[in-house]
Amino acid sequence: MQSKTRIFDQPQPLVERMIMNVEKVIVGKRETIEKAFVAMLSGGHLLLEDVPGVGKTMLVRALARTIGCEFKRIQCTPDLLPSDVTGVSVFNVKSNDFEFRPGPLMTPIVLADEVNRTSPKTQSAFLEAMEEKRVTIDGVSYELPKPFVLLATQNPVDYEGTYALPEAQMDRFMMKLSLGYPTPEQEILMLDRLQDRQPLEHLKPVIVQDEFVQLQREATMIHVDNTLKDFIVRLALATREHVDLYLGASPRASYALMRAAQTLAYMKGRSFVVPDDIKDLVLPIWTHRLILTSEARMTGKSAETILTDLLATLQTPVLRYVSGK
Repeated sequence: MQSKTRIFDQPQPLVERMIMNVEKVIVGKRETIEKAFVAMLSGGHLLLEDVPGVGKTMLVRALARTIGCEFKRIQCTPDLLPSDVTGVSVFNVKSNDFEFRPGPLMTPIVLADEVNRTSPKTQSAFLEAMEEKRVTIDGVSYELPKPFVLLATQNPVDYEGTYALPEAQMDRFMMKLSLGYPTPEQEILMLDRLQDRQPLEHLKPVIVQDEFVQLQREATMIHVDNTLKDFIVRLALATREHVDLYLGASPRASYALMRAAQTLAYMKGRSFVVPDDIKDLVLPIWTHRLILTSEARMTGKSAETILTDLLATLQTPVLRYVSGK
């Protein structure tokens, strides 16, 4: 049974230190960094999609160093095999038996760099690990460490040499974020920092692995009122019945939104979720899961505009009382 003992009664200072640590490397992207930590502290996986050269890989490496967990990188290429990711059983002549040699996926923090450049067969090797936190090799299941977070980067699907990720894999990413280009002032500051040294090389951990796992546990204790659960479900149903959507939000998407809202409330020092927590997170959590009809795409509609319209249409619940802080 999960312990209800809370170690971090005031998590905001620690979370602020974690965010500021990443900001030593990534300039002017505080909102993206905050949402990345929301996904990781929720036990979810993060997909960063953007054009090359805006700092996707650098952000992932900074997040991993801040947490202080073991970190491995998988450079996804067209010739990458599933066994290169999960591991392989090798016959040992001395022991006359097979020995399992774990792959990089069996690491607390994993970077799948340019994940959409590898084949669909290899992309499918991530599915079991992302959902069940284990891998199965030759009929034997191996549990993944805690925490296990997959941080993936990808270039836009219209770039040459990319494969669109399957819907089942996209649904397993809690969030999809983009960094975007910096402002001219931010780019000048970035050049100043990189002029004589690489900030990432001097980045120190703010938190250790066990502390991070404890933060994840405590975030699950945040209260979610039944009216807010009903609001999430009504929003999900609206996407499933929407005329412009071929595929709406799944039950996994509803759960991901609730968990992320708990974590956001926890990071802000509250013991309860408010409607704004849900509204702030629904776009990065749901847009990559929705599939528009061909007619909707032809008329220039997007998942973002549809979700925004639904949020404006559905009645926002009003909490009559809250428990705790």
